[in-house]
Amino acid sequence: MSPASARLAWLDALRGPAALAVTAHHAGWSFVPAAWAVVDRRIDLGTWGVFVFFLVSGYIIPASLERRGDLRAFWTGRAFRLLPLLLAALGLAFLLAFAGLVPLDPRLGERPAPLVALGNLTMLQELVNLPPVIGVTWTLSYEMAFYLISVALFATGQASRSAGIAVTLAALAVPAGLLLPGASINGGADLTAALLVLAVVAAIAVTALGDGRARTAAAAAGGLLGLALVVLGSRAGTWQGVIILAAMFAGTAVHRAEQGVISWRTAGLACLAVVACGVPAKDDPGWAPALVLAFAVFGVGLALRHRAFPRALTRLGVISFSVYLLHPLLLRLLPNLVLYYLVLIPLCLVTYQVIEAPAQRLGRRLSGSRAAVQKQGPTVRK
Repeated sequence: MSPASARLAWLDALRGPAALAVTAHHAGWSFVPAAWAVVDRRIDLGTWGVFVFFLVSGYIIPASLERRGDLRAFWTGRAFRLLPLLLAALGLAFLLAFAGLVPLDPRLGERPAPLVALGNLTMLQELVNLPPVIGVTWTLSYEMAFYLISVALFATGQASRSAGIAVTLAALAVPAGLLLPGASINGGADLTAALLVLAVVAAIAVTALGDGRARTAAAAAGGLLGLALVVLGSRAGTWQGVIILAAMFAGTAVHRAEQGVISWRTAGLACLAVVACGVPAKDDPGWAPALVLAFAVFGVGLALRHRAFPRALTRLGVISFSVYLLHPLLLRLLPNLVLYYLVLIPLCLVTYQVIEAPAQRLGRRLSGSRAAVQKQGPTVRK
């Protein structure tokens, strides 16, 4: 294990239980719905899991961006981190549906197939009101919005303002949520959805491939698009959508405090503001405890970050994306809860080794090659 990976092992120790919480939420409703209803009224474990993921992303994504210092390398890394497994999972979902084993969202047939494919492959489907192929990918839409905004802040030299951004978003979430209780992007607005997704793709392409003012302008435009999509496109409502963004920036504020850029008090107040404004965002008894507990567990992980964690726990965190993305497909295939987990974990160990790890290595190699060329200078040609 490298020093960097050892230093960040606490993040994997959080990802693993978060992924299991989401799988338990869906498995509970599938296999033991009566018993799970009792649990869900007290705490929504699915919400807890995804907010832990959002906090972890908020902490690590800006750190990764700043460590690379290269916007093309950042987008290359993200593409090779997410898209190979996503493509495999989407393909598997269609194969299982063709075999009659797993039903797909019936709304998929109501929208143009190329548009649905574009929305799901860019991971923006949730924010442009397109049906998902795999339901849990709604969280990836918010991750994409966060990437866009983080890149914009980095490109314009505003990346250190994360605590203020978290507080501002949390404060704005309440009135915005009251004014916009649902998505403003209509579920049948094909042209609007296509134009928005293509605009994001263009912003990313120019940011990654351009230089100078064009790159900065594209990054800023992408950030504004990401924010607008969350405000106008959150199907769960603007209040919840903006709180998700605020939570990710709260995670970034914690990273800034650890760097010494801001004080721990400032980061703590940002987290408290997000929790305070987020608690009433959803009229569900399990929502508020889940939100509070997610921040509390993230804080415990942060406090223990210099400790060693069990290898099994960190390994589970390493394969957490596979666990998260593939578990809905197994729910319809397996007859009981025990068999579900006996198959899920080994399957995800395999998909990580066969799909995720090689793709990540290739992404790092491509990013590293470009960085080496940049260091050598523009006169080196063959």
